[in-house]
Formats: sequence, C-alpha cells, structure tokens
Amino acid sequence: MAGRALIMAAMVSVVHSVAAQGDPAQSLQALAEGLPLADADRLRRAVEHASSVYGERLLGSGEEVWGHALGMALIVAGLKLDADSRLAALLFAVPALQERGLAQIDTHFGAGVTHLVDGISRLNRMRPITRSFTAHSAASADSNPQEMKAQVEILRKMLLATVEDIRVVLLRLASRTQTLRHYAAEPDALRLPVARETLELYAPLANRLGVWELKWELEDLAFRFLHPEIYKDIARHLDEKRAEREQFITSAIARLKNELLASGVAGAEVHGRPKHIYSIWNKMRRKGVSFAEVYDVRALRVLVDEVRDCYTALGIVHHIWSPIAHEFDDYISHPKGNDYRSLHTAVHCADGRALEVQIRTRDMHRHAELGVAAHWRYKEGGRATPEDRYDEKIAWLRQLLTWRDEVSDASDWVRHYKQAAFDETVYVLTPQGRVVDLPRGATPVDFAYRVHTDVGHRCRGAKVDGALVPLNTQLATGQRVEIVLAKLGGPSRDWLNPALGYLFTHRSRVKVRQWFAGLALEDTLAEGRALVQRELQRLGQPGINLDELAVRLGLARSDDLFIAMARATLNMRQLQAAVRVSEEPAEERVVDELTVRRQRDSDVAEKGILIVGVGRLLTQLAGCCKPAPPDRIVGFVTRGRGVSVHRADCSNFVHMRAMHPERVIETSWGGSTDGVFAVDIVIDAHDRQGLLRDVSDVLAREKINVIAVNTQSRLGNAHMSFTAEVGSIPQLERTLALLHAVAGVVGARRA
Repeated sequence: MAGRALIMAAMVSVVHSVAAQGDPAQSLQALAEGLPLADADRLRRAVEHASSVYGERLLGSGEEVWGHALGMALIVAGLKLDADSRLAALLFAVPALQERGLAQIDTHFGAGVTHLVDGISRLNRMRPITRSFTAHSAASADSNPQEMKAQVEILRKMLLATVEDIRVVLLRLASRTQTLRHYAAEPDALRLPVARETLELYAPLANRLGVWELKWELEDLAFRFLHPEIYKDIARHLDEKRAEREQFITSAIARLKNELLASGVAGAEVHGRPKHIYSIWNKMRRKGVSFAEVYDVRALRVLVDEVRDCYTALGIVHHIWSPIAHEFDDYISHPKGNDYRSLHTAVHCADGRALEVQIRTRDMHRHAELGVAAHWRYKEGGRATPEDRYDEKIAWLRQLLTWRDEVSDASDWVRHYKQAAFDETVYVLTPQGRVVDLPRGATPVDFAYRVHTDVGHRCRGAKVDGALVPLNTQLATGQRVEIVLAKLGGPSRDWLNPALGYLFTHRSRVKVRQWFAGLALEDTLAEGRALVQRELQRLGQPGINLDELAVRLGLARSDDLFIAMARATLNMRQLQAAVRVSEEPAEERVVDELTVRRQRDSDVAEKGILIVGVGRLLTQLAGCCKPAPPDRIVGFVTRGRGVSVHRADCSNFVHMRAMHPERVIETSWGGSTDGVFAVDIVIDAHDRQGLLRDVSDVLAREKINVIAVNTQSRLGNAHMSFTAEVGSIPQLERTLALLHAVAGVVGARRA
C-alpha cells in the first residue's frame, strides 16, 4: 500500500519539484522534506558548495550545471530517497569541475555520498557507449531486429552491473528526466538521440524497477520529441487537462470504495491513474485500433483479500457502471500462460467516458508485480524463466523500492540494496560497440572465444581500452576489448593450465581441448598415411584404391586404415596380404580360395573357420577386433577378399552391417582351432623403472609371441598396447591375470 501511495504522491511531487527550482528557500525545504535536522543542515551546506563550484557553467545539453543538479535532487527527494542520495544529486558534477573534488566531498559530506557520486561518474562514462549504440541500433534495427533487441537488453543489464549501489541507477534516471524537462523548454535542442536512448534504455529500466512516476514522464517526453505529430494528435483526443482526468479518477475511486464497503467487502484497496500518452499510443499500435476503442485511458485497480471478493467487486462495478461488450476477461478462472491472474473489465460511466477496472487479490497482485508474470515482462513481450537470476534480482529490487518508505533505518535499506548488486556478470564491448556479457573472472581469451571460435584459436594478444594487457587479465564491466590475431595457428597448451588463469569459462576450455584433440587425430592420421604410402611404394602399388583396401581389411574407410596402422592395431604383414590379393587376377584368386594357405590370419584349415552353407572359402580375420576362439564370430563378404571374420560385438562390423546387411554371413569356429591368433592387450599402470621388463617376462613365460608394441608415459602413468599371438582365449585370460599381478599394474585387458 505504501508503494502505491508513493506513486500517487510522486505525481504531485513532480510538479512541486519543477516549481521549487525557482525559489531557493522553497527548493531547500522540498529537498529536506522528511529528513531530520542534521541531514537538512548537510543539504544546506551541499547547496552552497555545489552552487559555488558550478557557477554558470553549462552541460553538453546546454543546461546550466547547477539547474540540472537542483532539478535532479528535487526529483530524488520526490522519490523519497535518503539524504545521501539527495546530496549526491546536488554534487554529481563536482569531481569533474573541482580539483580533488571527490576527496572534498568525502571530507565534508561523508563516504556514503562519495560512493554515490563516484558511481554516477562511472555510469556517466558509459554515455558515449550507450549513445553510439542506440544510434547504431536505430540505423540497423530493420536489418536484424532480433539481434538488436538482444543487444539493447544486454546494454540495460550492463547499466545495472556497472554500479554497486542501485541508488546510482535511480539517480541516473532522475538526471535523464531533468534533461528531458530542459529539452522540453528548449525548442532548438538536439533531442532525438537522447529521446531514442531514453525509450530503449532508461524508460524500460524505470519500468522494471517499478519507478512508475519517472517511467511515465520519460516515455511521454521522449515520445513527444520522436513523434511530435502523433503526440499532438493523441493529446487533442484527450479533451481534458491532466488535473481534470485525475479528478475523474479520484471521484471514481471514492464512489467504488463506498459501494464496496456498503456491500461488505472490507479492507479493499482502490488505486487509479490516468493512462499517459505513450501508453495509449502503444495500445493503439499493438491492437490496431483507434483512440475511441482504447477503453483504459482511465483505469482503476481493486485489491481484495479473497478470490470470492474479486467476483463480488466485479458485480458491484457492473452495477454502478455500464459494462462494455466484449471487454471482460477472467484471468482468474483462465490464467495467462505466465500464470497472471486478474479480472479485467471496461465500463461506461454516467458521463459516457470509458473506465477500465482490474480486480485481483493481494497475492495475485504480488505475483503479477514481482513474480514470473511481472508487469514489465507483459509490456515488453518477454518471457521469464526460473533460471534467470537477473529477473529474480529485478523482482527483489522492485520489492525493496516498495519497502523503502516503510524501513525506519535508512542504512538497513542501503544494506539490502548492496546485497542485490549485479555482481555475477561483466559486460564488455567489442571495437564495433557490440556488448558481450561474460561471467565475472573472464579473461580476454574467454572474450575471444565468445566472439568466435576461430578468433579464440588465433588470439595472440589483447588491448583493453587501447592498452596492451596480459591474456590472463580479468575483465571489468564497461571495458572495450580488442583481440590481436595471428594469421594462422592455434591455442597454447598453457591456456589449459588452471594455475596460469588464461581461461575462466567452461566453454573456452572445451573449445581449446577440442582443438588439441583434433590436432592429435590429424597427427595420427598423418603418421598412418605415411606408413601406408611408404609400404605401397615399396610394393609397387602407389595407385591402389585406399578405401577398397580398407574394406578388405575389415575397416570402413581409408582414414580408419591410417589410424589402425599408426596405432599398431593393424600390422604390416596384414597390409601386405591385402595388397597382394588386389594384385592377383580373379581366376587365380578362385584357385587360392580352394588352396590351404599358411598365412596365420587367413588360413581356413589352421583356424578352423566354418562358413555356414558354403564350402571352403577364402577368409580373413579382421584386424580391427582380432577374433580368437571361442569368441562369437560373424562374417562379412568383402569385394575380392572373401569373407572378413569379425567378433560379433565389433563396432566396425556393426557399422558395416547397417550399411550392407545383405553381405552378412553366419560364421562359426570349425573343429580345428589349433593355430595362433593375434589379439590386442592393453595395460594401464603407474610408471616405474623396469615395468616394461616385468611385463615382457610374463609374456615370455607364457610363450606368447609379441608382434607389435606401443607404450606411452605421461604424468607418472603408463599406457601399454601389445599385439600378441595366443593359442586360445583361456591362455589369454591366464596371461591377463598374471599381468594384473605385476607391481604397479592397475588394469590389464583385451582391447
């Protein structure tokens, strides 16, 4: 209730503050209204100090500095802010005009005022940024409206994040209101950029913070400058003065209150205000209607305790005034998608004038004003999400603003405000003026990756506000960041060292790791490609189709062949055998298929492989999975190389089966499996001296022949990969158990 009373009182205080500027005594009285004598004396001294420093100096707008300071302070007093806020409004320009001005303020008026004045100065330093951005948005809004809308939203958040005390934002809103008042009195002033900036940035901020009295005035004045003809046309339709419209609202409130009380609806609150011109125009544009069809030019809001009282109040409204057809909405029985609940109706009064009435419970009102169905979200067409902490803080700030004249201790109110500081995000600018939001603690490298992945990879240096800085410098709100790029190259491995502080965001770390993972894969491919090409040159087959060669070896494509060769999962003998198969004429291959071959990985008789439903047929144990008895196996008919035999769980076979299911053939081990089979053994261990020797001893004792080995050691951990020939799976399992018992080994398994 106090918050609503504040709104109505401030409508009077706006007029009062304008009148008070012409009379020093009246100005001082208005400034000190509601403050103790000690604060009133501080205000008197601040007036004397500010007026002596400012003299007749002018602002860039052409307004006198002293006149602006006084008008700003009177607006702040009308908002019922504390004494420090009023003093800061009076002294806002002292640091810019007086040597050691901030120190003088601290000495004579205290640290609280100094803090606010410094906050105003920092916020004012952003004005070129916001001005150039809004000018750019006006020029390019038609080309990409969604991007510009998102950028304006980030810029609003940036304004809030720049300050530690939300009172600085309120002071900035008061300053902008005073500037627009000055422009209204100066017909030749350059007002369009300021008006555009006001509608895009400052009026929405006032709306979100619930400072309605400033929001209305900011919107109306800015709209008047941007669209003077439309403004005058709507003003002509409002055929009565604002004071008369307010009187109409006052009379309607009194009558409805009496009727509610007489009907037993106790404790009901009725508030109202005439709709301002900018809001009328927005509704005409949004609904595509004429002025005559805007029924809420004058509006009342009724707050009651219970839901049943809402419908009782609705009946009373329709009893004393005539309802307008098709202008009733029951958002209590049928809430909006954002859970907004209220009754809306429009009526004709006895003199024919239309009146909108909204009826809701106090809980519904609290949710509509501070919850996910907040009024500003409805007006600006946005959607709130539970995860949006920015929205939660806005709701908290609005609640604090409502409580400000109920808190007896002003310092307690200030403490709550400081707790609500927007400190999780920093907002920095690109050289082109685009705003980028990053988590607090982000560095220029994080900024580069946020702009574009390639910019992050090629980042070699950074300039912050024109000065070169280390890449692990933490960025602050309002800074302009420029990245120095290399023509080629990638990130540094040092960036992944958390102790060096180059990367703060998870997104940046993922991008760097992906780059190095891709680089490692490229190195592996290059190594394998070189091995294959060198062997093909030696065999006199440099022009062989590599994809077909890979398929003969049971692999999906040539890249898989290169990786298998580089990682020694495929040996040179297998590659040579596959190449020789491609050299033989087709008729010779048929003869070979009927011949008992001695080659270990493709001998039908020795391996005892049985192709179901087919006689003796050329087979090849796949190099990707290296099956051995009694593994469950399956065959895949290759082109020119017979049947490639895979383990049933082989990932390559699963892929090939999905591509060519008609080439899958049932396969099993035959009666004789006395040969040896190649298998891959992987060992993970804590690295130590003699580890490879001890592992080799185990393999030698088990009479297992090793045909390939690859070991890697990093950060005290060893990773070993062996390709060995075993006679059976039980022999392999026994060997793995013995390997696992070797000191330092943490895992031994078949690949």
